Amino acid sequence: MPSVQDWIDNPLGVVDGMFAQNSSSPEWERKVVEYFKEKLKVNDAQSGVPSLNDIPLHYLKPNSLVKFRCMIQDMFDPEFFMGVYETVDPSTNSKVLRCGKYKDVTDCGIDFNSKNAVTSERQTFYCVPIPGESQWVKESYAGSSQARVVPSTSYTPNRHKRSYEEDDEMDTQPQQEKELTSGPKNDGTHRNMDSKRLETEAPNQNASPSHCSSNLDLNFPLPGEQGPACLVKVYEEWDGFKVNDMLEVFGILSVDPALSLMADDKEASSLLDPTESMETVEEQRAHSPPASLVPRIHMLYAQPLQHNNPLLPSAVSEDKGVFLSGILSELSSVRAELLAYLTHLFLGDALAAEYLIFHLISSVYARRDVLPLGKFALNVSGCPHTSPYTEQLYQVIQQLVPSSYRICMSLNNMNSQRMVPRKDYTANRLVSGTLQLASNTSLFLDETQLEQGQLDTTGVRNITALGNLISWQKVDYDFNYHQMEFPCNINVLIASEGRSLLPCDCQVHLRPALNPPNLEEYLKTVQLAQVPSQLNKYRVYLSAARSLDYSISDQMTKAVEEDFVEMRKDDPQSVSAEDLHRMLIVARLLSLSYGQTSLSRENWIKAKQMEMLRISRTQQQKCVNGNEP
Repeated sequence: MPSVQDWIDNPLGVVDGMFAQNSSSPEWERKVVEYFKEKLKVNDAQSGVPSLNDIPLHYLKPNSLVKFRCMIQDMFDPEFFMGVYETVDPSTNSKVLRCGKYKDVTDCGIDFNSKNAVTSERQTFYCVPIPGESQWVKESYAGSSQARVVPSTSYTPNRHKRSYEEDDEMDTQPQQEKELTSGPKNDGTHRNMDSKRLETEAPNQNASPSHCSSNLDLNFPLPGEQGPACLVKVYEEWDGFKVNDMLEVFGILSVDPALSLMADDKEASSLLDPTESMETVEEQRAHSPPASLVPRIHMLYAQPLQHNNPLLPSAVSEDKGVFLSGILSELSSVRAELLAYLTHLFLGDALAAEYLIFHLISSVYARRDVLPLGKFALNVSGCPHTSPYTEQLYQVIQQLVPSSYRICMSLNNMNSQRMVPRKDYTANRLVSGTLQLASNTSLFLDETQLEQGQLDTTGVRNITALGNLISWQKVDYDFNYHQMEFPCNINVLIASEGRSLLPCDCQVHLRPALNPPNLEEYLKTVQLAQVPSQLNKYRVYLSAARSLDYSISDQMTKAVEEDFVEMRKDDPQSVSAEDLHRMLIVARLLSLSYGQTSLSRENWIKAKQMEMLRISRTQQQKCVNGNEP
């Protein structure tokens, strides 16, 4: 029924109605937010809200309620706006009090001398899609959407610039058509026809692809990323958000063409906000991009995301405990299946497969002074470089985790990539880099691509940044006159032939038990054998195991201490405090991998055995390769 959709199709109408009823009460703003929060909770209503991640901008109705799954890439300075203003009807001279919240452009006929006008403040976040988000994640979110959309014909003719989707449509058109026609069948044909009509008409808007994209850097952290960037306007409690936070934002979409005109017209924009006349051209361009490329979302509500796995409830959801208790009994059997799969990928090496599982479920759970607890950067050495082995290994990880990125550590890449974000004071923005990643992203470093040559200043800086990321789980952003430390939680896997030149928490050397005649065909066959339902089991397993709490009883702590003394009795040099620390990490991850939240005697013994086997294998490799460090 239309009335049910009012709060999605016309949220400003709801806001204006509540303002008209309660404008004298200071509580009206809180009531607006509570109204939308309650609506979103009922009967999975969130799935009925159109998402900017799935639907091209020109299919969305201006001033409707939308959602956006994103990462905060930058925060701009707070801005002032007319929170309450008064309009005058010239024919009757009557005055009406209006709400200026959740809007970029106000009504005509404003009485600028009104004593009832209220100037308010809001914060602007520059948000981008979650960097490195896997294709299966995007498809799963899009597939669960119940949003009904039709092309916004009222908006299309007024666009002055092409949206980013039209620039990328040649590559993504089949996927978009599939997603847009996968909704209710009764209007799917109509949408598909309109989709084709708009997509063929759009390029005739006197704009070549370079007209938009090359002139405006959307500041995505990773090269080749696609999707919308958005300016998110935040009205309450913006101090609770940080750069690099993952959010699902629910808000009112603003794509008024006047925004693009005012961005191009310096004089007009300075009338809108007198402080803007003090901005440089670069700053105005970065902070006021065309709305057809960078739409605005006026936030009503934002849900922090501790993970972006669509197969699990949100980590802040009340359902989390219920969900985890429901699948704990299955974790052990799924683990066995995943172990068998990874063992095949490691050519029969079950020990390497075990350590890869530990790595994939590791996460920084606390910080003690500067030391991040829970990280488990893994170096898989012995990887062949003569075949696309590492590339296929990364493809498998991409299929298992929600977000990932692969850096080929060739000399050219190290010397040319911008990894560390830096502050651009001319444009007053944070210029992104490949290490500006969301929490729990899997970073795959391919050292098999290394060749002889000289690292330049950029290369040395990049290697140093990677080392700091691995050791301290932090990236020092370059603010020109100083560095600012940004803590992170990124899983780093290093694939190499010999021992990695980067630090790591653990090195496991591959010892293949199989030697297939055609390695590439073998790996492809192993991957194809995994059906989507099986992959989904692995995806749920890894995210669930990572989110479990863990503890060690006093009894087990005492037993571990006694064990350590016993191990050092014959040879004090045989086991160091660092070795004990690593054994405890492995024991923790081993327990969690079975869905166990405390350390048992059996798991402690198994962890010790695995560590001894891994170390002996690494030492044997040092003897074989005398030049190994």
